[in-house]
Amino acid sequence: MRPNVFRVNSAGADPSAGKVVWAPAKSVWNMGFLLLIVVLAPVYVTPGAIVLFAFLTYTTLLFGHSVGMHRLFIHQTFDCPKWLERLLVYVGVLVGMAGPFGILRVHDIRDWAQREPHCHDFFAHRRSLAVDAFWQLNCRFEFERPPAFAIGNDIATDPWYVWMERTWMLQQIPIACLLYFLGGWPWVVWGVFVRVFVSNAAHWTVTYLTHNPGPGNWIVPSAGVQASNLAGCGLITMGECWHNNHHAFPESARIGLLPGQTDPGWWVVKTLRRLGLASRVGTPRHEASRGDIVQVTATQETPQETQGPWPTSD
Repeated sequence: MRPNVFRVNSAGADPSAGKVVWAPAKSVWNMGFLLLIVVLAPVYVTPGAIVLFAFLTYTTLLFGHSVGMHRLFIHQTFDCPKWLERLLVYVGVLVGMAGPFGILRVHDIRDWAQREPHCHDFFAHRRSLAVDAFWQLNCRFEFERPPAFAIGNDIATDPWYVWMERTWMLQQIPIACLLYFLGGWPWVVWGVFVRVFVSNAAHWTVTYLTHNPGPGNWIVPSAGVQASNLAGCGLITMGECWHNNHHAFPESARIGLLPGQTDPGWWVVKTLRRLGLASRVGTPRHEASRGDIVQVTATQETPQETQGPWPTSD
């Protein structure tokens, strides 16, 4: 496991210096789907299409993004057979956010910037909801002094991931063809157009809310951006809403650490482990004393060193 270690070489880089610029491909991708939804979704709405949309959106985000891309591919919180890793990442690509290399780049640069004492509002999500929505769905950040980013050869030269990165937008076409064959245009509109845009917008919404002031149990003292938890949202966010926990323990495959913190992504990893398909499952570090995070009690704001232990098998 590699807690708090990113694929970013920050020597000489400044996460606060730069500007937000329009990213044409990103903008056309997201706004194009939004336009298609506005024009076509009301025309092709059926009960079956809505059920399909809900099912595909949830399952691709759960298995593909939360488990495959985030917990496995990015944070390496568990090991699994290569065929299963590639399958989970493929489902993550079908979510429609980016290719596997693009996901790694966006995630690691954002997390590196947030853990620096100061970073631009683009990474900190300090602006209004409307401004941040426009930025995150249409723009990229152009650094004055950018960090270096490198992916290990085991991933960078993997033919499957190279192909996924080159064709990630095109991967919606086979799904659209299959859905058209099974359910006609209503299934294409709701199973592809609506699903992709809603998945991107929902991911941004959770990211925005969990990086603005809110409840949490831990502080990362050296970080300029602290994360918060979204109480009551565990089921709908696949457990990703417990982001304060995740910032404190990025090595853990389980994000909902405390009683009542529902974590469907952890249920999937736990099931894979019981089936013998997941090993070396990461758990929160149990050091008696840690200098990189402090715990805030529920009754006072005085930071205390976190002691654990945290549940690992429930």
